[in-house]
Amino acid sequence: MAVCVAVIGKENAPLYLLTADPAAELQFHYTVHTALDVVEEKLAATGKTAADSRELYLGALYSTEEHRVFGYATNTKIKFIIVVEAANVSIRDNEIRTMFRRLHAAYTDMVCNPFYLPARPITARAFDRTVRQMVTGAS
Repeated sequence: MAVCVAVIGKENAPLYLLTADPAAELQFHYTVHTALDVVEEKLAATGKTAADSRELYLGALYSTEEHRVFGYATNTKIKFIIVVEAANVSIRDNEIRTMFRRLHAAYTDMVCNPFYLPARPITARAFDRTVRQMVTGAS
């Protein structure tokens, strides 16, 4: 399914990044940071007054020859980025939305842990397990 999943903090610092191919991790860091520019543009376009009623799913941010990049921003300005292979044309928009909902639910469960310190890298095993399932395509 996904080849890269990233969680970016309020200050655009990466909190979590998992790639299907660890050798390509640096490339995906660049891809995710490039996507942040598009995320910021989309968030600015929604306006500050519509922040409560806006859609969390930002849709397709951009595409390259190898990948398609999708974004999601929470009300607390945490950003989720999912990168899928461009060759995978069978994946539909509602499947990407479902992946983001699962990711958001796992993130919410992890943040509710009283031992988690906000704005720190994510090391929770349950969160990592959920993301690994999304990357490998397991249910």
